[in-house]
Amino acid sequence: MGRLTRDPEVRYSQGERAMAIARYTLAVDRRSRRSQDGNEQTADFINCVAFDRAGEFAEKYFRQGMRVLISGRIQTGSYTNKDGVKVYTTDIVVEDQEFADSKGSGSGEGGGYQPTSRPAPSSAIGDGFMNIPDGVEDEGLPFN
Repeated sequence: MGRLTRDPEVRYSQGERAMAIARYTLAVDRRSRRSQDGNEQTADFINCVAFDRAGEFAEKYFRQGMRVLISGRIQTGSYTNKDGVKVYTTDIVVEDQEFADSKGSGSGEGGGYQPTSRPAPSSAIGDGFMNIPDGVEDEGLPFN
């Protein structure tokens, strides 16, 4: 989970069926203590790439400053730049992405997006456990 450092950069593949390829960077806060002098980096910048429908979603809804949650797989690679130096890359290939804040709470502008959220079961309470109605004995529950 982190904040978008800039709007996603989106390109479309060539061929019979054009596919969106969105690249963006997340600033992810480190969980370590902050240094006393304040000079230590307190965030990591994670390069992400989303393909096809995930790329289209990022292009349409993600904006700089928004906090988003992603999951995916790490992909490493390398190339030789124009100066002849070998450059190593590490990206997260996005498999799932979603908003981490509600519409009005992000520092990004938002631009009228409506996050899709999963409805909570009506019997669930804030800690993820279900309410047990009064009068139900322990013997009636499927565990001890």
